[in-house]
Amino acid sequence: MKCDCDYIVKDFSGKFEEHYDSCSTKGCVKTAPDGTLLLRNPHLSSLQTDVLYHLGFDSSQDLPGMFGDVKFVCMGGTKQRMRDFAEHMRQVLQTGPNQLVNLTKRSHRYAMYKVGPVLAVSHGIGIPSMSILLQEVLKLLHYARAPRPLVVRIGTSGGLGLPPGAVVVSSWGANASGERVYELPILGVVRKFPSLFDTRVSQELVSMAREEDPFPTTLGGTMAADDFYRGQARLDGPFCDHSEQDKMAYLQQLRHQGVRNIEMEATAFAALTREAGVRAADVCVTFLDRLLGDQVTASKETLTAWQKRPMIIVGRYISQYCKQNQ
Repeated sequence: MKCDCDYIVKDFSGKFEEHYDSCSTKGCVKTAPDGTLLLRNPHLSSLQTDVLYHLGFDSSQDLPGMFGDVKFVCMGGTKQRMRDFAEHMRQVLQTGPNQLVNLTKRSHRYAMYKVGPVLAVSHGIGIPSMSILLQEVLKLLHYARAPRPLVVRIGTSGGLGLPPGAVVVSSWGANASGERVYELPILGVVRKFPSLFDTRVSQELVSMAREEDPFPTTLGGTMAADDFYRGQARLDGPFCDHSEQDKMAYLQQLRHQGVRNIEMEATAFAALTREAGVRAADVCVTFLDRLLGDQVTASKETLTAWQKRPMIIVGRYISQYCKQNQ
């Protein structure tokens, strides 16, 4: 079959994977011939109108007119962070001084801003909140007929053996047991979905790093926890029944397995986008090295500055694509 990859970085030296995971040459096509999403849920066709409740939209609206040109969906935990990212992309893409508008304000759940081909949307903390948002965004892209979209999560995390302020591009997500899967009980049965990110996309994002950057950018595994305290082996929560030695043994085991940072969304994010046939990446900054402590002690000003680092990497990536496809 003919390759239908729209490469962000063109490299013929063998530095990158030859194709994206969603390329038709891989024999696992989940998109229509025009690159739009094919959601494999036969029940959707029986809905007269599909209400995207948490976004405040429905399929009866002119979603192709509103979102048909979306190429990049960038997601992050807080409303303010995604507004800051939208402002950053407005400067990068030079889209003009138009006021940013929260498109999902009616829903009172999330915040969404559109800057040219970029949709910036908040997803809250943890897998439940993120997965609700992501699944409705996938349906939004389907109804909007947005061709070959790419979804990137911009987050914060705790590093493993990395200095605070480092950027990690995830190659895969692992649960707290070290399995590279997303576990979800469905009809009373726990099912496991592979939690792997598109290798080519991750490689291209890492290639956006520059020698003059005041922070390292690295590729590695990401552990997604279901809890901020005991679930991440912390000693400073309201409950704790493990020792410092237990904690360090566990964190060192994760590091030995290739985990470079810990957050609370990666497994579900990778699994859901992969099942939908959508290219995706997870780009997080580290707020501390968990091998050296549990608490985030940097000042608010420092943390705010660090949060911009994934935005810089992703912004370069989007800018390069837009320049190549003008």
